Parts: sequence; C-alpha cells; structure tokens
Amino acid sequence: MLRFKNLGSGSSGNATVVEGRCGAQVHRLLIDCGFGIRQLQTRLAQAQLQPEDLDAIFITHEHSDHIGCAQALAVRYRIPIWMSEGTHAALGAPDFDGLMHVARDMENIDLGSFQARPFTVPHDAREPLQLRCSDGAAHLAVLTDLGHASAHVLEQLQGCHALMIEANHDPDMLQASRYPPFLKRRVSGLYGHLANGATAEILRTVQHAGLRQVVAAHLSAQNNVPGLAQQTLAAALGWAVEDILVASPTQGTDWLQVDADPQER
Repeated sequence: MLRFKNLGSGSSGNATVVEGRCGAQVHRLLIDCGFGIRQLQTRLAQAQLQPEDLDAIFITHEHSDHIGCAQALAVRYRIPIWMSEGTHAALGAPDFDGLMHVARDMENIDLGSFQARPFTVPHDAREPLQLRCSDGAAHLAVLTDLGHASAHVLEQLQGCHALMIEANHDPDMLQASRYPPFLKRRVSGLYGHLANGATAEILRTVQHAGLRQVVAAHLSAQNNVPGLAQQTLAAALGWAVEDILVASPTQGTDWLQVDADPQER
C-alpha cells in the first residue's frame, strides 16, 4: 500500500511524506524539508508522526522553500538524506556526517516497501530532481517545481495513479501583480514555474483510466487562487472541480491513498 500526505506547499515551504506498507514493514520518505525544525515537527505531529518515523529525506533542489532544516533534521535524528550532486554543490557542499547519498536521474532509491525514482526537470536550480514513487502496483509522482514539461518529464508521469503537481500561477494575475519585471519573467519562463494552463495540458497528455488523484501544489499566494486552479485542471481531465485537491501552504493535505484500481472514473 502506498499513501502520501503533503505537510504544506507554497513559497513559504514545501514538504511531503510518502509512506509504503508491505505486510508488517512500513517505510516513510520525506520529500523536501522547507520549514524550520520546530515547524516541521509540528506538521509531522499533525500527521501522527515524529522525525524518528522517517526512514529517509529527499531534497529536490536547493531553493530555501525546499531545503529548510534538512541538514539539522538529518544530523539530529540520523536520517539518510538524498539529493543530486548539483544540489549538494549549490548548498556549499555541507557536511551531513556520513548521511549524504547522491541521487541521480532514473536511478531507483530502494526504501524497502517502495522505490523512489528521481528524474530531471527544467527548473532554475543547479540539478533539480523530482520523484516517482511505486510499490510495484501503485504509482505516485510528486512534481512541485518546473518551468515546462520536457519529453522526459512526460514519460515519467505516464501510468501514474496519483499526481501531486505544481499549478503555480494564472498568467493574467502574474502580469497584473506587483512583481518586478525580472521576477515575472523568471516565474513565467521555461525554467520557472507552471501556469495553470500548462499544468492542465500536462494532465491532458498523461491522463488514463487509472489516474485517481490529482493534487495541485505550490500555488502562488499572490498570483493564483485555489478555485481557479481547480477549475482549469478539472476541465482538462473532464472531472468535477471538487475532484481536484489543493495542497494548502499551512495545512497541506489529508493522508491520501494511492489507488491502483484501474476502473474508470
């Protein structure tokens, strides 16, 4: 069984727990760690977890809303941490006291009851990676930061039963915002963040009968609203608006099971 819970998603911080169960075995991966350690502990507690319950940490890239307290958390609780060589270098090659593991594109990370497969994405970071997680039957992709969907990205999203995917901004809201011109160009560029319409097109491309869960993530507080993102993504899939979930920056999501049932919606 595979399930996941976002602990918060947005420019103020990002973190998601993926949990796999196989018989009596339970393994948990924290994807990103973009909060202070006390805030992260509070959010884990709301998920009925403690730092000691984590088996590994995966950092997608070096931006502060994703790295947060990762070093302190890993070292304090002796949790193995994975990231790309580029991300590690961009952070200044910090010492993780022997806990650091190098993550590479398409090289599976074996977590016992499930596997996590990193894949490269186009984003304005040193060597960003996102993840596809699977227990062999159920497949989940977590994709929170990218400027556009490359062919490689689309290939990794094929056949997923659940997607947590960035829907960062509405282009009209972004252009009308108080963001300076350089920041508008960065956000809307090919290595920035996905607009609602771009996310909708990705979903339209990878949709299949077994896709059961879509969570819109990393919404801009200034340049998007949940209802607009939900409407745009739901229209692309032919789903009801309420079928699209939104990861809140403060509450994240509930625990969501990845359902491999192939029955059509």
